[in-house]
Amino acid sequence: MSRQSGSKPTLAKVAERAGVSVSTASLAFSGSGPITPQTRDRVLAAAKELDYSGPNPLGRQLRQGRSGIVGVVIGDQLGRSFRDPVAVQVMHGLVSSIGEQGLGVLLIPGEPQGAKAPAVGGLGDAPEGVVAVDPLVETAAMDVAVLVWGALPDDPTIAALQRRGVPIVIGEGTKIDHVPVVAIDDRFGTAEAVRHLVDLGHTRIAEITMPFGRGERSGPVDAERLEQADRTATRNRLAGVRDVIQPVMSWETPASLVEHGRDAATEILGEWAPASERPTAIVAHSDLLAAGAVIAARELGLRVPEDVSVVGFDGLDLPWLSPDVLTSVSQPLVEKGRALGAAVAAVLADEDPQDVVLTTTFQEGTTTGPVPEL
Repeated sequence: MSRQSGSKPTLAKVAERAGVSVSTASLAFSGSGPITPQTRDRVLAAAKELDYSGPNPLGRQLRQGRSGIVGVVIGDQLGRSFRDPVAVQVMHGLVSSIGEQGLGVLLIPGEPQGAKAPAVGGLGDAPEGVVAVDPLVETAAMDVAVLVWGALPDDPTIAALQRRGVPIVIGEGTKIDHVPVVAIDDRFGTAEAVRHLVDLGHTRIAEITMPFGRGERSGPVDAERLEQADRTATRNRLAGVRDVIQPVMSWETPASLVEHGRDAATEILGEWAPASERPTAIVAHSDLLAAGAVIAARELGLRVPEDVSVVGFDGLDLPWLSPDVLTSVSQPLVEKGRALGAAVAAVLADEDPQDVVLTTTFQEGTTTGPVPEL
């Protein structure tokens, strides 16, 4: 190392050592522009002699009008999201794709706890009970925002991002003009799972649903509540069930977690009705909810699938549920994340990315069987 103690190397000193202008030295580090290989090699050799690692990448990003950051709004509490293997796998695909583009990720909870929604864009207060937009949505530097779990109608997060002029990519959400959406054909997949139960002879089929919208609610679903479903994935799976059969009971959960599936199935399969009237099958909107239903059945002394069949959605590997293997609808989770990342790349390249709809695959496991004979 040839630089003197206390002397800080600069691009200007590198240019002087290499015998070129500062702008030419800058081109050598950018990897682009009109500069000969020989000149680039001379500049890089001078930088090595002076122990100069290159221009500040943040400064280069700011000069380009970019932060190098993708804001990822995950639509739930961060801690709870990382308990969900669906979220983890989608995030793996998304973050891998973003990293390959040389970009960083800022994780933003879509629903911060304990705060009411402020006025959005000067339009007055948000409806009572709607949680606030996270401050990072309003203030953090980001080149693109990805709403991993979609956007609700009149979503204050969307309004805040659009007000700032931040481009948006949506995963499984409400379609917005000029905003790419990456979705799955979950209505078709859910219908396929229910047809499987019907083909096995089941007619008394109950349903455990994902959350309908903002807030957390646990309880039975009536016709009025059914019309209030805002979340796209929930609406699609509700519709998929009803494309095939009208469930004898539908139970909404506050989150797609095992404990909520267990609580719902305990209510569905409990002592409220004799065995001759009890549902013989449960279709759950997620594998974690379905796994909770299997656990509840075991605790109630019911055999799966001899006494009750259970089908889920996601196609997760759940070895802790052994010896049972869920019958499920598999969705390409990592591929979904990578598709979101590809949409980010297209947006940053000023392209017009098209919507993507990924297909699902039915997977028969050990948790479904013929309707029990009473």
